[in-house]
Amino acid sequence: MKFLVVGSGAREHIIAKKLKESGARVYSILTTQNPGLIALSEKTFFVNSYLTSKSEIIDFSVVNDIECVVIGPEDPLAQGYADAFWNKGISVVGPTRILAQIETSKGYTRDLLNKYQIDASPKYKRFKNLEGVEEYIRHLSNEYVIKFDGLMGGKGVKVSGEHLNSLEEAIDYCRQIISNKGTFVIEEKLIGEEFSLMSFCDGKNLAHMPAIQDHKRAYEGDVGPNTGGMGCYSDVNHSLPFLRDSEIEEARSINERVSSALFESTGDKYKGILYGGFMVTRDGVKLIEYNARFGDPEAMNLLTLLDDDFASICYSIANNNINETNFLKEASVCKYVVPEGYGSTPAKDATLVVNDSHSNHSDLYYAAVNLCDDGKITTTSSRAAAVVATGKSISEAEEKCELGLSSVKGNKLFIRHDIAKPALIKKRIDHMETIR
Repeated sequence: MKFLVVGSGAREHIIAKKLKESGARVYSILTTQNPGLIALSEKTFFVNSYLTSKSEIIDFSVVNDIECVVIGPEDPLAQGYADAFWNKGISVVGPTRILAQIETSKGYTRDLLNKYQIDASPKYKRFKNLEGVEEYIRHLSNEYVIKFDGLMGGKGVKVSGEHLNSLEEAIDYCRQIISNKGTFVIEEKLIGEEFSLMSFCDGKNLAHMPAIQDHKRAYEGDVGPNTGGMGCYSDVNHSLPFLRDSEIEEARSINERVSSALFESTGDKYKGILYGGFMVTRDGVKLIEYNARFGDPEAMNLLTLLDDDFASICYSIANNNINETNFLKEASVCKYVVPEGYGSTPAKDATLVVNDSHSNHSDLYYAAVNLCDDGKITTTSSRAAAVVATGKSISEAEEKCELGLSSVKGNKLFIRHDIAKPALIKKRIDHMETIR
């Protein structure tokens, strides 16, 4: 089959690789000159923006007889790319615009859970102006989270005590959102540990993937600004060291109930990756947010562990017959190489030099980089490359990941080396012991 991969990051690099390993012919839509995707693709089509290129991308797909599209990033989903492909008779792994609201609108998701009595939300309230904001923050005893009700690349969430240290700062952030013609949700601040649980979904059936913990904060010790994700890890048993089996089951059940609620409320089948971002608290598993696609960096862990034909899985999602999928019983660790200052004021145009010896220990996937005419690879202001490794334990996978990272050189680069180290994992376990 001919598959089209939309997106040009590390997530799309591994998607294309897994499709190619399954015998598929791969075509790609790129916004940067990703050398990994270029090497894997029979044809590539470069665009400056998804917002202005939908018709050209559809035409490219029709001319090249594309049979199935896998959409990586959130923006094309928000802009109704899936709808446009289906209208041309092309199958899509990725929800339609109305279903993508599960990610594009925090308020929509909270209201959906309320309507279908899925008890996984914190206290929340939606706002379009400052009326009642101060009172609601005080009602939450100044323990709150403010979320821009739209897409901001994982950077639209501000948490009291972390990003917002006073009522004045909170009001100012709300005012910024309003001045940009946005709306927002204020939620009760949850206390616990975050984890991700993604499921392949064909609109009725779900096949669950291993649980993952992502690290959003830019710097070691979980401090600094939120980012698109600095790295993540999973354990051999497809859980995490601080999670109980019952909590995994609870997260799976929430995904299943949300999939049913989406169909009931829209009449449209959710076909794609249903990504639940959860927090385990003393009151059970709570939903932080949903994403409507593979997480990045989580995709590197999950697809590396996938012990199944990925092209067949994608075809099954599009054709309403997904079955249980198989994953290796191994741990996985992924860490990102990013420009210095990523998350605030990132350096640009650093040169990335990759020694192929990394393949002895790990896999490397290119993200937002450009392959230049002279063969050099330069960074943009976003993440540069992801290194992922597996092992018989988290420690073994982490050590192999670090060996792989040592093969990546360049100036003005940064890595969060503490991800998946024993001290950071113990901190998670100890935290949950105090909460439970």
